Amino acid sequence: MTTSPTATRILDHGDDRGLQAVLLDMDGTLVDTEDFWWQAEASLFAELGHELDEADRAHVVGGPMARVMEYLVARTGADIAPADLGVLVNQRFVDLLAGGVPLMPGAERLLNTLAAHGIPAALVSASHRHVIDIVLRSLGAHHFAFSIGGDEVPRTKPFPDPYLEAARRLGAEPARCVVVEDTPTGVRAGEAAGCPVIAVPSVAPVEPAPGRLVVSSLEQVDLDLLRSLVASRV
Repeated sequence: MTTSPTATRILDHGDDRGLQAVLLDMDGTLVDTEDFWWQAEASLFAELGHELDEADRAHVVGGPMARVMEYLVARTGADIAPADLGVLVNQRFVDLLAGGVPLMPGAERLLNTLAAHGIPAALVSASHRHVIDIVLRSLGAHHFAFSIGGDEVPRTKPFPDPYLEAARRLGAEPARCVVVEDTPTGVRAGEAAGCPVIAVPSVAPVEPAPGRLVVSSLEQVDLDLLRSLVASRV
């Protein structure tokens, strides 16, 4: 688990009611890796003699590895243990990452904006630590106070644990930490933690709801928007 000195404190922004931090999902939100996950899963099942379809993709996107593997094995009847399948999918995904990971439009601008204004950012992912560390080579670990992987909390998304842990480490109030996510699973986790949420759907649709803003791209997310979401909650 990577940390930095800013992981345990909040910088003074001069407003004790304002935005304290931004907590960002990784796959499909900051980096365009959802296709890589799907390629890894679909190609492995094809080798096992089973074809996955778009309904399967919508069901598994953003889900924790254990739940995804259990669902796919149950759905297809493939003759493989979910845990063994998870190892194979992870390895194939890592192989696909070897050539680098493209950033989502607006991701670099948003991260640079947060840094320029001294607003801490944390990376909160359902992916495991070894995957996060590979992706951070393209994304840039220096952008984040720390990162949390799905294998580093007792319960990962859609439970609130990862986002509550991120807020705790930052010494921040969840209601003053904006979560940025791309999947219904991640959105549920952020909302369960008590955070305002911006959803930028990648594969599965996310419907607008109270306390949740849905936008089409990170290019629409700026500091004024982030601050306005917190101001409406505190």
